[in-house]
Amino acid sequence: MALSDVVTLGQYIPGNSLLHRLDPRTKFLAAITLTILLFFVTKITGYFFFLVILLSVVAASGISLRFLLRGLRPILFLILFTFVVQAFFSQEGNVILQWGFLAIRDAGLWKAFFMSIRLTLLVLVTTLLTLVTSPIDLTDGLDRLFSFLHVLRVPVHEIAMMMTIALRFIPTLLDETDTIVKAQISRGAPLDRGNIFRRLRGFVAVLIPLFVSAFRRADELAQAMEARCYRGGEGRTRMRAMVLHWTDLWAALAALALGLATLSINWLAVP
Repeated sequence: MALSDVVTLGQYIPGNSLLHRLDPRTKFLAAITLTILLFFVTKITGYFFFLVILLSVVAASGISLRFLLRGLRPILFLILFTFVVQAFFSQEGNVILQWGFLAIRDAGLWKAFFMSIRLTLLVLVTTLLTLVTSPIDLTDGLDRLFSFLHVLRVPVHEIAMMMTIALRFIPTLLDETDTIVKAQISRGAPLDRGNIFRRLRGFVAVLIPLFVSAFRRADELAQAMEARCYRGGEGRTRMRAMVLHWTDLWAALAALALGLATLSINWLAVP
């Protein structure tokens, strides 16, 4: 299986669902609202209601839930590491298990569980945004959304362009990494055998050509943009005009109402 089949962040799946047709500004604001909302949810009922909302949005997008969950594979180690750190180093609650100077407490275990769930949901929300929004639409949406910062001399267009290019090149670099790994294994590099330290040393043979390839692609992209007379956002015209429709208004109101409902359920729930 190629790395691009595992990492879904940065990929875009064309479609004609309701989420695909929404204005990118609406989708970005909704994603930011859901992300901020997660930091205020502290109870299991709140997370459960948030999960129901997320599953409903995934169903409306037409994206396979299995494909979306596949993007969690690369961060499973990070989620597990977060859980272990929170479980063993929290000093709150009663001791459940003692092992030397390490102790697992009941409150720390719940905190570790909530932190892991929060990290998982954050990744799913971000991944879903990139799956239903093309890089061009995302760049234009961010540029229009934060255009008021031009008064403060903030290069909004350039920042949005860099963010979108970075997301766009994630699948490309993953495919390049997969090709280099297979090539180095065929040359005898110990990337698929031996202990963990030997494999890590062997990955030096992957990182060097990967960096060279990344810089080469960046240089080719810069030359292509210069050949097309790209000069940033100053005086730049747009072929497509972004117009907010009634569906965007209803979607924004629905995101706000669901966010308030989640907070209400979380606050009213029994601890």
